[in-house]
Amino acid sequence: MDRLAEEREMLGSVDRDFALEALRRCVLFRGVDRPSLETVAESLRLRRYRRDQVIFYQGDPGESLFVIESGSVKIVLASPEDGEDQAIIATLGAGEFFGELALLDGAPHSATAVAMEPTETLVLRRDAFLQLIDRQPGLRRALLSALAGELRRLTGHVEELHFLDLPGRLAIRLVRMAGEAAPGVRRDVRMNWPYTQAELAAMIGGTRQTVNRLLADAAGRGLVRFEKETIVIPDLDRLAHEAER
Repeated sequence: MDRLAEEREMLGSVDRDFALEALRRCVLFRGVDRPSLETVAESLRLRRYRRDQVIFYQGDPGESLFVIESGSVKIVLASPEDGEDQAIIATLGAGEFFGELALLDGAPHSATAVAMEPTETLVLRRDAFLQLIDRQPGLRRALLSALAGELRRLTGHVEELHFLDLPGRLAIRLVRMAGEAAPGVRRDVRMNWPYTQAELAAMIGGTRQTVNRLLADAAGRGLVRFEKETIVIPDLDRLAHEAER
């Protein structure tokens, strides 16, 4: 079965109350009034993806906005030579969204999106999204804020690659993940850990073997602790200090 046929098979309608609650959890739609949200909810479709299933490829037409209801998604830049993951530029979880750049300018997707675990997304078609932008100043402001945040994040990623060594990049990436998972918590920070060592290596520009060694070293020094599918950071400030060494 090809990808589009498989995707159609996994496409379902969305319960209205379920859709409204999911939209309220997404920062992009928090400033949208209820009547408009109800209109959006009516046009949403639910798509389910398996772990490692491609949602769209770099170069595919940008026809929809995706809001993650459950699971997680990685946004990757693929190697032009062999098509394998070259760099993971973002990892997104429930309540976050993607696909907005191609949706806005009508250009092909600039990166590939892949489900990191079983994932459900709410899908909003481009025509409905653009009509909503025309009517809702709150949505325009939220979108501009999100795009500015994305630019800052990419700038920070480039800065890490340029100025930090691999252990420092690993430390600062774990610190940022912890800050997103548990804002304000500095000790015994617990995070769900769906990432493979190869995926973590792709986030920081290293190899799987090197990341494996660095993680083992960090665990041996008490900087991190693994518990099944959870990673625990006993002292976030201590880990952050590692990136400055």
